[in-house]
Amino acid sequence: MVAPLLNAIFAVADFAFDLSITIDRMKRLSQHASDKIVEVPPDPKPLPPAAQRALAEAEERKCMRERAAQAASGIAPVV
Repeated sequence: MVAPLLNAIFAVADFAFDLSITIDRMKRLSQHASDKIVEVPPDPKPLPPAAQRALAEAEERKCMRERAAQAASGIAPVV
């Protein structure tokens, strides 16, 4: 009757000890790597409507050229 209770107590104590070791290692790791500064690029600015239209038109022209090249070579078009 006493042995299972002691095993449970030791298992909980072992888990708590492992958890404290893990937390300590995480703290040390974060302190070790925190002295490095990482520069993050700024968010890209949204394109104005005219630029968006120009990109859409260029994409459409590119698709048309690819379709024409496929038709000329006899390759089945990819949908």
